[in-house]
Amino acid sequence: MISFVLNGTSVDVDVSLDTPLLWVMRDHLKLKGTKFGCGMGLCGACSMIVDGVSTRTCILPVAAVANKHITTIEGLGNPQMLSTLQQAWVDNSVPQCGYCQSGQLISASALLNSNPNPSDAQIDDAMSGNICRCGTYPNIKKAIKAAATNQVGVQTFNPSELTSGVVA
Repeated sequence: MISFVLNGTSVDVDVSLDTPLLWVMRDHLKLKGTKFGCGMGLCGACSMIVDGVSTRTCILPVAAVANKHITTIEGLGNPQMLSTLQQAWVDNSVPQCGYCQSGQLISASALLNSNPNPSDAQIDDAMSGNICRCGTYPNIKKAIKAAATNQVGVQTFNPSELTSGVVA
């Protein structure tokens, strides 16, 4: 049994300790927003924030997150209450196909949480591991800069505020 804090709510999961965190979220906790991309931790589609750091979860065993704080895309906001960053994404027409967007938003959120006013070079560095096949990189950078201008800190959403919580 592994315990961690997921989007502000304590959860326990009873899975094999070597199960990648991505599959624990998608298959056991039914949070489908985080995507599977390359399966090697190279593309960023599977990114989640683990103790403040954007982390590739397709290769991260669940045992590595015991007692840590994890934020998934579902923890950033929802259609009724977008985070500042998500609103900037919409305002700057970032998504095209949308497949990489959860990972992009997670990495951008981790960046803005640690550096609320990043330079272009810092944005490029923080986002360099996230691949977008549609090539929306210029709009991603504009959205991050817009969110930095319009926020004091990246707002996060706790799904338990609207639901009865996560069922493991």
